[in-house]
Amino acid sequence: MLDTRQKILDTAERLFGEQGYAATSLRQIIGEAGVNVASIHYHFGSKEELLDEVVMRKAGPVNERRLEILDRLEASGGVPGVEEVLGAFFQPMAEAAGQNRRFVAMMGRLISEGMIQGIVQKHFATVTARISAALQRALPELPPEEFMLRMHFTIGAMAHSVCGGMDWTGAGGGPADLGRRIERLVTFAAGGFRAPATATTKIEEK
Repeated sequence: MLDTRQKILDTAERLFGEQGYAATSLRQIIGEAGVNVASIHYHFGSKEELLDEVVMRKAGPVNERRLEILDRLEASGGVPGVEEVLGAFFQPMAEAAGQNRRFVAMMGRLISEGMIQGIVQKHFATVTARISAALQRALPELPPEEFMLRMHFTIGAMAHSVCGGMDWTGAGGGPADLGRRIERLVTFAAGGFRAPATATTKIEEK
């Protein structure tokens, strides 16, 4: 039997995914979870804190797995390659997403509501910094500004591929195809990182 905290988390995850964070009230979560008003404030305090807990109960293990893989790669000697680092970044998320479709739906909603940047900064900053540093060591020739833009593009592509929901091409496949889609994303992102630095043209004022 689920305890009160688990009921609240499960209900919040489902409702945030079905109708969005902004459209979901604490009162609705309380009603559908079948708990009293005091319990949600006791366990979480606020709606924002509840969202943090919903995100981290699934994202926390993903982040730990990413760091474990990266630690192992870096401990093996030498500089890990671009594909290896991207695999450490993408694969744990793909594995978790395949097992937690409601969580994926919720993250897709958060992306559509423009909330994902704040969530990344709050819950994924440490992992992103480690991945970024490892990729920079593998790509020493890439200028810092160019590297950061490509990192930005890569995180966006990952979020869209796993949680975005919209497939403009019809080639994306369903949940069962997620692993293969992520393998292709590694290839795509690695090619983008290895491309020559973008030439910039300075327009002189006349």
